[in-house]
Amino acid sequence: MIKTVSFLKYLIPFTLLLFVAQHYGTVALSVNHDFFYATWGIYLFLFVSTLLIYVLLLFVDISFPDFTGFAFMGTTFVKMMGAVVFLIPLIQSDRTETNLDIATFFVPYFLFLLFETIFAVRLINNRAST
Repeated sequence: MIKTVSFLKYLIPFTLLLFVAQHYGTVALSVNHDFFYATWGIYLFLFVSTLLIYVLLLFVDISFPDFTGFAFMGTTFVKMMGAVVFLIPLIQSDRTETNLDIATFFVPYFLFLLFETIFAVRLINNRAST
């Protein structure tokens, strides 16, 4: 529970900072482009999936500490498949210009992935050093 609260201390400001930067930096400046997904929807998906992954990693780290790395790889794969499912309506739409829509999803996706990776490595290293 303490590690989850500590993780949220970093995840919430990270999410809010990226959301504000993207919403007011990219989306607001692209007045001629009607985005397929709302910025809040993208960030809700990324926030919830990142939080669920970390909580699952904590559970695996407590129950089966030797498999934390494997759990991270598995949950990252599931998140990637979730991202594809999330983007299916955009991919199947009849829009001609989808590059900006895809970029507005995948830039924060990879930043969240980097964030998850840093915390997963910290979790694994803390277990290895104790």
